[in-house]
Amino acid sequence: MKLCDLPSVNSIIESINWEEIQIPRAYVITIIRDQLSRFRKEGEEGLKSITSEEVVESINDTIEKMKKPNIKQVINGTGIVLHTGLGRAPISKSILQNIVSELEGYASLELDLTTGKRGERNVHISSLLSSITNADASLIVNNNAAAVLLSLNSLADGKEVIVSRGQLVEIGGSFRMPDVIKKSGATLVEVGTTNRTHFKDYQSAISEKSGAILFVHTSNYRVTGFTKEVPIFELTDLAKKHRIPLIVDLGSGALFNFEKVGLPHEPQVSEILKYGVDLVTFSGDKLLGGPQAGLICGKKRWIRIIHNNPLYRAMRCDKITISLMEQTLKTFRDEGFSEENLSNVLLQTGRKTLRKRAQRVVQNVPDEVVEKLGLSVVDSEVEAGSGSLPTELIESSALQFDCKHIKPTELSKRFRQWRIPIIGYISVNRFYIDLKGVLPKQDKLLKKAICDIGEDV
Repeated sequence: MKLCDLPSVNSIIESINWEEIQIPRAYVITIIRDQLSRFRKEGEEGLKSITSEEVVESINDTIEKMKKPNIKQVINGTGIVLHTGLGRAPISKSILQNIVSELEGYASLELDLTTGKRGERNVHISSLLSSITNADASLIVNNNAAAVLLSLNSLADGKEVIVSRGQLVEIGGSFRMPDVIKKSGATLVEVGTTNRTHFKDYQSAISEKSGAILFVHTSNYRVTGFTKEVPIFELTDLAKKHRIPLIVDLGSGALFNFEKVGLPHEPQVSEILKYGVDLVTFSGDKLLGGPQAGLICGKKRWIRIIHNNPLYRAMRCDKITISLMEQTLKTFRDEGFSEENLSNVLLQTGRKTLRKRAQRVVQNVPDEVVEKLGLSVVDSEVEAGSGSLPTELIESSALQFDCKHIKPTELSKRFRQWRIPIIGYISVNRFYIDLKGVLPKQDKLLKKAICDIGEDV
């Protein structure tokens, strides 16, 4: 086929059965134009082996695929439980089902059903969150970066914010704490050095221009060796003495002692608040195991000021996020979370259990496929992900593919393109699927995918 033989946009549109198309007409036309443009870029040489009918069939297949949701369920074989690219904290089916019926149609987001008057959306989680963290008051916004930005803008706009140089972290995607402070309207005052900051550094930086002291918990890295960091309780006393607020950005947001379940230590929100800190901010979709959100806990005086900030409206959460967060917080128990909190269940599943599951998968795969794919079970070590629990690796178990018939990159691609995409990783020229982030009910799907892909290798 030659370029001049490519079908026109109108001819393809006329061939479509619009009663079966469940997406906007304008979007279909965009897809057609994009696909025809792709064929044109291939040139005469690329079109030699196909016909006009095959071009139309290919475009129709693309349209059919676009009828399905673009965000798809995947099987997480990366070993990273809180994987930013895969939506961070996974949400359990039971939590999702709990909110489906309540959110169908209209919902009482900002209506007080007792008085019949307009209410406040934050009330649905504020009391619950404050009780768990022992805070005077609390607030929810759309992510932790927003929580920090809003807090600084409300308390220190036009003033100075004092931060240790060793805490000026990059959150991710080149999103840096100095940039957040600048956008808040405050002026950054750096104290100390990268590895050592002393109490006197904070003390000498305080002036009539000071609006707040910001302590950033470096939850996505650690500096070790010859280091010095001023304890939070000492900064609390300093802030009180000079009548300026102390804000602590915890990032990950642990609600209980993770060491009791065999995981690395992470400071608890309630412990930090006990020191008399004015505000603590943290993420809802990391160690808390909920939807993307930023949570602000602290003293009523400051929470009230933040809530009255006009920027709060731009950063507040919708009914779905608030409902998911409410259900997630209700999974909290005195010594951890219930089994409905999926991310915490996955983080706490030990290597022994994961190894047994991995071995069971391999045992159910035909011997010829195991041999062809070079499939075996190996011990692995993974990270929690998203800057949570960064200093220690977590024990896990993985499926290793040491296949001589196909490159690891191609094998990875075939797993990604299976009917339920499976995302693994490549290391030292081998492909791996780690069981740490794989739900137990997905083991059968994993076995089926291995069998399907193994037959075609």
